[in-house]
Formats: sequence, C-alpha cells, structure tokens
Amino acid sequence: SRAPSELSGDRGPRGLLQSPDGARDAFSMVKNKGKGGKNRRRGKNDSDTTKREILFKEDGQEYAQVTRMLGNGRLEAFCFDGVNRLCHIRGKLRKRVWIGVGDIILLGLREFQDQKADIILKYDGDEARSLKAYGELPDTVQINAGHEMLEGEEFGDDNFDFEDGDDNN
Repeated sequence: SRAPSELSGDRGPRGLLQSPDGARDAFSMVKNKGKGGKNRRRGKNDSDTTKREILFKEDGQEYAQVTRMLGNGRLEAFCFDGVNRLCHIRGKLRKRVWIGVGDIILLGLREFQDQKADIILKYDGDEARSLKAYGELPDTVQINAGHEMLEGEEFGDDNFDFEDGDDNN
C-alpha cells in the first residue's frame, strides 16, 4: 500500500521502470531465456543419425524401387514380385523423409487393392546394399539408379549418341 512514487520508480511507456528523474533502468527488462521459437523446432532434425536396425519384410510387405514421382505424396514403384504399384507416402514419412527416383523402399501391400501400396520405410544406400548382400533383393537391382541419371544431366549429357554420317537424301 505504498504509493508507486515511493518504489524504485514508476512504469513508463513500454512498461520499463523509470526512476523519479525520468531515466529508465536497464536491469528491469525481462531477459529472454528461451531457445528460439517455431522456426528453431522446424529446423531440428529428429532422424536417427546412428545406425538403425535393418527391418526385413514380413507377410503383407514387399521391397520396391521407385520408378516415377507423381506428386501429391504419391509415386510409382516397381515391386520385386514383378508388379508396378501406385504407392502413397504415409504421413509419418511425408516432409520428413525425402524419397527420390531409384530409392529402395518397403511397401505395405493392401489386401483389397493389389495395384496400390503404402510406403512404410525408405532404406538408405548402405541399408539397401546390405539387403542385397543378404539376398533379400535381386542381384539385378541398381542401388543408386536415380543418382546416375542426375549426374548425366549435371554435365549437360542427355545420353544421346549421334553418329558421324550424312543422312542427306
């Protein structure tokens, strides 16, 4: 029940304490103890950088290789049982795990739709090579198939070979 002027000072504009002579005290500002906001959390990568255990396929699952990206969380993949399937990237992987052409993925097959499947997991290069070594993947699979196609475009090579000859009739 003291008057505000009897305290160390009145509150001025912006809520800072002012001494009776009108000078603001710097010590009265609130310190920011936080570590950032929404953008800092967005920048964090929650993926396991350590080695994770390789998941093998179970009943109702199949290995596949991405052949074409369709957009809207969908892609086309060639399953190693010989069927091309339309695949849906599930919400847990979407915008967290980037999937590209040539990647090896694990699909959950649908019992009611044979031509559609859901992506359960994406294998990185080392995991795919070890799956191939274990005999889970066929020997004809190229693990980094998508990367070789991109390297050719980087150097301006469109994979066309022209013969040196006159075709004038």
